[in-house]
Formats: sequence, C-alpha cells, structure tokens
Amino acid sequence: MRKLLLAVLGLGAALAQEINPQGIIVNPVPTDLEVQVWVDKDPAKRGNAVYRIGESIYIYVRVNQDAYVYLFNINADGRIDPILPNPYERDNFLRAGETRRFPPEGARYRYTITGPEGEDRILAVASRRPLSVAEILDVERGEVRVQGWEGLARALSIVVKPVPARDWVTDVARYYVGRGEAPPPAEATLEVDSSPRGAEVYVDGGREGRTPLSLAVRPGRHEVELRLPGYAPYRATVNARPGERVRVFARLVPEPKKEGVLSVSSSPQGAEVYVDGALRGRTPLALRLPEGRYQVELRLPGYAPYRVEVRVREGERAQVFARLVPLPREGTLVLEARPEGAEVYVDGRLVGRAPLSLSLEAGLHEVRLLAPGYAEYRARVEVRPEETLRLSVELVPLRATLEVYVNVEARVFLDGEEVGRTRGGYLRLEVPFGEHELTLVAPGYRTLVQTLQVSGDRVLRFQMVPLGR
Repeated sequence: MRKLLLAVLGLGAALAQEINPQGIIVNPVPTDLEVQVWVDKDPAKRGNAVYRIGESIYIYVRVNQDAYVYLFNINADGRIDPILPNPYERDNFLRAGETRRFPPEGARYRYTITGPEGEDRILAVASRRPLSVAEILDVERGEVRVQGWEGLARALSIVVKPVPARDWVTDVARYYVGRGEAPPPAEATLEVDSSPRGAEVYVDGGREGRTPLSLAVRPGRHEVELRLPGYAPYRATVNARPGERVRVFARLVPEPKKEGVLSVSSSPQGAEVYVDGALRGRTPLALRLPEGRYQVELRLPGYAPYRVEVRVREGERAQVFARLVPLPREGTLVLEARPEGAEVYVDGRLVGRAPLSLSLEAGLHEVRLLAPGYAEYRARVEVRPEETLRLSVELVPLRATLEVYVNVEARVFLDGEEVGRTRGGYLRLEVPFGEHELTLVAPGYRTLVQTLQVSGDRVLRFQMVPLGR
C-alpha cells in the first residue's frame, strides 16, 4: 500500500491568521481536547526519524477525551493519502485515553514507504462530533480527492465550519524519507502555553495566535510576548536551534487593580445605595472601586429613587450627593354603596355617608360601612400616592324569622305580596329588617292588616273576627 503522510493543515480561511508559512495550524480557541500523533521510529516527536523506501511504518494516535479522529498523509511531493478512516479501518471513534496503532496487530494491510524522498507529515484532526468528509475522502477506494496542504485546508475549512471552535484540535508528526540520515530541519518548533489560557501570542512583534499554540520558527533568537486583558504582559527571549522544540509556559500575573473612591451621601441620610444593581450599604457611604463607570441608585421609603452614572478614576474620589424628593403622601378613595346613605368609617372615624370621595394618607386603612337593617361591611384597603382607589359595596340585608299564628287558615301577604298560607293556623317567614305591612285574608273573616317594625326574630299571634260581628 502507498505510504501515507500529510502536512498539518489550516482549517479554513476564517482561521488563516493561525496558519504559519508551513501550513501548520493550531486551534486559536483554548480547548481541553487533545490529540497526539507519532510514528514508530519517533515516539518523542523530535522530527528526526528516517525511513528508507520499502520500509514499513506504523502510525500511533491518542486522545484524552472521546473523539472522532481523522488521519491524513502528505508526501514530500504534495500527494495526500488517507490513514483513518480507510477501507479496512472505518471506525474512527476513540475513547478517552485510548491509543490506536495503524496498521493494527493482525491487519490485512501494511503501510510501506514508497517515496519520493523528502520530509513527510501526518496530520491528526480530532473532533467531538463526526465530520462530513465525503467530499474530501473516498473511503471505499482509499483516495483523497484533493492535493497538497492548501487544497486540503480549503476543503477542511468547509468541514469544520459547523463545529464549535472548542470542539476540535489538531496535531502533526514529521519524518524523513531517504537513504541516509535526516538533514537538519530548516526550522524549529515553538510551543507556547499559559495559565490562564487564551492569551494572545506575539513573536518578534507579530501576532501568531492564542495559547496553547505551536508554530514553526526560523532558528535563532526570538522575542515572545503574551497579552491577556486584566493580566500583566509576559515577555521572554528564546534561542531556537534547527530542529529543536522550544517550550514557553507563562503563569500570567493579574494586573494591580486601579482603584478610586466613590463617596455617596444624601439628605435625609440612611438611603440604601445600589451600585450596578447591588446593594452596597446606606448613606453616608464610601467605597473603593476599580476605575470605570458605575450606575448608582439611592432608595429611601417615602422618597423618589435617585439615579446617576458616576465615573471612578484611579486615585481620585468621586462624590455623589442626593437631595431626595419626598413622594406625594396622599391618594383618593372613591366609595359607593348600595343602598346609598350608609355611614362610612375610616380607621374607626366617621367620615360621612356613601357615596363619597376622600383624600387619605398613602398606606393601609380599615373601612367600615353601617346601615340600618344591613350587615356591617369591613375591608382593609391600600391607598397609593397620587392614585385613585374605587370601592363599590353591595350591603347584605339582615333578616329575621317571623312565626305567625292565626286562629284560622288564612292567606298571608307581606308588603302587598302573597308569601304563603297558614297551615293549621301557622306560618314561618324569613323577612329583612325594617318596617313591613302584614295582611291576613280568610273567607268569611274580616281582613286583618298589621304594620310591623322588624329588628329581630318575633312570634306573632292573631285572632281573626268573622264577618257580621
């Protein structure tokens, strides 16, 4: 089978600023996903392994998290061969910590070095989700549809575009095909990392990407600078020899906070002070704050809120004085009642008869309505400043029981309406409190009319007189 190898490719035009002159890219977004690829003659990845034409080669790959892995080969002449997936190895899902060799033990195929002579590279791409590589790779035939690292980079840019930036990562392995020793590498490798990650990396004044970052550099002296907002810049000088892997790790130090003082007072004092929505105390108050702009709000019951934007400068005192404005203390209560004329009491004091309109101090009040013959009405109401509260009350009539006894069976009328007949000379009635007219009618007897003042239960006895007497 053909020898497989590839250059580490730039994954897309959008990431072009992260591609070095050799086409090697590193994900510019910090991610905890890692992939490592190496060859059997160079497990330490020094880049000095040499394979003669006709020799067999074994490729190893490992991931630290579950991931789908794709391996490509770029030969010295730009020809690209697939390693994973391939016609014999279609399963490219690796578990966390798993190391896999290609070809595996007992495989029906092997990888043989065929040339041409020169430096070859293997690219490993790991992704937390499967990539759609059908337009790039014909797995059945074991063929890559593009040539050269630039062609592969353009194709992979489309493939990884839907994948979140933190969900993919790359690695590269190098080896040399030839008859003698590998020639000295024309470049060195600079690996830069930081804590916290995501710092911008500048090499000799030019931006190269964000940590963690690996890139090829010319042998010699280089100035490395890391920048991250909120942290002091980190600078180092490295002297890279040909083929050497130089590592720079920066533990970034937070910048000293530039602070000022915010002084807040009010009239009257004791107002709550909110800074950017957080309660920080009561006036008078002095706070040390990082320089910047802040939204300050003062709140005091019975007073309108006071709001202002304040800028705090390093080493200076920003002062806020608020003369709080009292809120209106009264609202209006409009009260209607049926029947009209009910006495209205507010907080135990008679204030008039319904309907009426009252100006009351803002807050909770107890309202009572009294009317003869009706049940007392009670309620607690809240009056708000400069608002009108409307209250409509339907009073419930009080009722009494009348037990009517008559010496004969008679038809009974109450206020002109027939309400029943006495059975065995007896009738029970439920009537509202107040004045009523009771009329008894029986054949052969004089009609009896009685005016009643009902204020409670009563027993009434009547003796009807026959006609002609």
